[in-house]
Amino acid sequence: MGEAGSGTRTAFRTCPLCEATCGLEITVAGNGDGEQVVRIRGDRDDVFSHGFICPKGSTLKQLHEDPDVLRRPLVKRDGEFVEVSWDEAFEEIERRLPPIADAHGPDAVAAYVGNPNAHNLGAIYLRGLLKALRTKNLFSASTVDQMPKHVSAGLMFGHALTIPVPDLDRTDYLLMLGANPWESNGSLCTAPDFPGRVESIRERGGKVVVVDPRRSKTAEHADEHVFIRPGTDPLFLFGVVHVLFEEGPTDLSLIGDHVNGVEEVERLAAAFSPERVAPACGVDAGTIRRLARELAAAPSAAVYGRIGTCTVEFGTLGSWLVDVVNVLTGNLDRPGGAMFAEPAHAPRKTEPGGRGYRMGKWESRVRGLPERNGELPVATLADEIETPGEGQVRALITVAGNPVISTPNAGRLDAALDSLDFMVSVDIYVNETTRHADVILPVPTALSKSHYDVALYALQIRKVANYSPPVFERPEGMPDEWEVILRLTAVLLGLGAHADLDALDDFAALQLVQSAVAVEGSPVAGRDPDELMAELAPRRGPERLLDLMLRTGPYGDGFGADPDGISLATLEANPHGIDLGPLTPRVPTGLATPSGKVELAPQEIVADVPRLEASLDRHRNGDLVLVGRRHLRSNNSWMHNVHVLVKGKERCTLQIHPDDAASVGVADGGLAEVASRVGKVTVPVEVTAGIMPGVVSIPHGWGHDVDGIRMSVASQHAGVNSNLLADEEQIDPLSGNAVLNGIPVTVAPA
Repeated sequence: MGEAGSGTRTAFRTCPLCEATCGLEITVAGNGDGEQVVRIRGDRDDVFSHGFICPKGSTLKQLHEDPDVLRRPLVKRDGEFVEVSWDEAFEEIERRLPPIADAHGPDAVAAYVGNPNAHNLGAIYLRGLLKALRTKNLFSASTVDQMPKHVSAGLMFGHALTIPVPDLDRTDYLLMLGANPWESNGSLCTAPDFPGRVESIRERGGKVVVVDPRRSKTAEHADEHVFIRPGTDPLFLFGVVHVLFEEGPTDLSLIGDHVNGVEEVERLAAAFSPERVAPACGVDAGTIRRLARELAAAPSAAVYGRIGTCTVEFGTLGSWLVDVVNVLTGNLDRPGGAMFAEPAHAPRKTEPGGRGYRMGKWESRVRGLPERNGELPVATLADEIETPGEGQVRALITVAGNPVISTPNAGRLDAALDSLDFMVSVDIYVNETTRHADVILPVPTALSKSHYDVALYALQIRKVANYSPPVFERPEGMPDEWEVILRLTAVLLGLGAHADLDALDDFAALQLVQSAVAVEGSPVAGRDPDELMAELAPRRGPERLLDLMLRTGPYGDGFGADPDGISLATLEANPHGIDLGPLTPRVPTGLATPSGKVELAPQEIVADVPRLEASLDRHRNGDLVLVGRRHLRSNNSWMHNVHVLVKGKERCTLQIHPDDAASVGVADGGLAEVASRVGKVTVPVEVTAGIMPGVVSIPHGWGHDVDGIRMSVASQHAGVNSNLLADEEQIDPLSGNAVLNGIPVTVAPA
């Protein structure tokens, strides 16, 4: 922080509201408790974002000052929430939660983790919390978002987070499927000013192609937009692969010695000629062939697929084929292609190979759905709550999540939560989910917490590292987020509501230190753990853990082994971040498959291809299907309580093509009833030629019209919850991801 004038100061921090990790310059005026934010703008000296900021980043002041944000714990008494002390809240949890697990077994307690945890440094402690539960009933937002990409990356490259990202700043050709970074700022690809970077591709003579059922804002800025039927991306991509083999432009010159399964992929692709897949995906064969040739001929190219390719019935196959194309065109692990990040806090890896990716370690009790990444599909959470028997979920912990809005057949889950014996939520709002809780534990606002992007830097398009201290002191008596999580963990471990958190934190840090010194090739291998603990002092909490990870990471000082290496102190001395350079090739050392090679044809994926081929013969009678959409001023459900972000023109509308609107009898500005197998909603109509015939769209994250929430602004701009229409029985079997796009619906005048 630096002085900006009398009574003012300037703070620099990374925005925590989406995956872009933009740097902010925050001007604060006043003294002591009277300090207030007077301006937020992009940090022009940030090494990654260079001053870029979106409308969300400028609203951290409003979020910090929102009167609806909780500052004290709430306990439900006689059906009403009352404010209590922190001790009372944890005593209530100790009194009611452990007895449920003691009486009915650990699986009687479930946990749901929402996506804001990916932006929270304190979430480092979540792993310990979930381990302390000892339950198989772990759920997260990943299975309504990105699990197919984790599964395909795990099977191909050996680890669920070894996900290639497009090297935007050096590529000559970018093909995007189901992605809308003009609205989302990018996802599973950490890139501040994603739109500006894409524009630069065109400015330097490259080409950008968007394949999407909607003419999104991203498609409007591309060189070419190709309409495609929702959920058929793997058919389109298999058509591309077919052409690459048929016409011979496959290029494995760079990593061919490190790839297994090319022949098997060629065998599979033979059944998916462009002429055969075209009627199903709605992209003509000539276009598929031309795009395949352009990808192969470009000096460098990258294929990037996102949520539209994941939240569909063949999500894992689509995610896999994105990287198959990158491999076959010679663009995996090369500048300008699809590359692997190497974040500063990751363990150093100097040899190829590893244990590989394992899945299916257990199954859900009711539907027998297999585990992926240590969790079960959230589409079956309501089953586990409603179905009696041994292992029935009777209690739930949610951490920064709103599954009542974000999961399929949301109305069913909403009702199921009412039947729980006990529920505790770590959250800043009383929202559609936490209104069911018996105890709500708030955490500090973003400006009162330190920040480092542990999760998102694993997907960065350039090697950078940035740490942000809190802008404001926490309110008196409020614990930090990591302390809330650690205290809840202590209750689950049987240490009680008044456990010694310092001792528990020391134990967690010592475990990480002992793991680091035990790793062969680590810069601290064989060192005395107590000596390293002393060097990490006096830091505590997540800063101590982060310092350890940075110092033992690929650019770290190794606790003296590399005097030029970095540590947390280095980041503290550089508030605009550290630029460690562009991404560099990481094959084969970055691979964690048992073979030490890219597995282009994993057995599990090959076994699912016949299901995709069978879909080619599915009767398509012109029925409407529903897809979601995002808006730049929305971030799922929890940003809707900021007036400046929700004011203006109604955004929660049903987009429908003029031909379909005429066919079903709805008019622009009128109301339509949209129904699926599991529910129905009434929504304003927006007739537009920017959506493919046969497809309708409702944005995700709305539906704030229920009783009991304390989000006054959101309630005035309620919208409708599109997930009332999503069918919990429809999932991608390989990943367990819910099908939230391509939902069959009917539309009629309301």
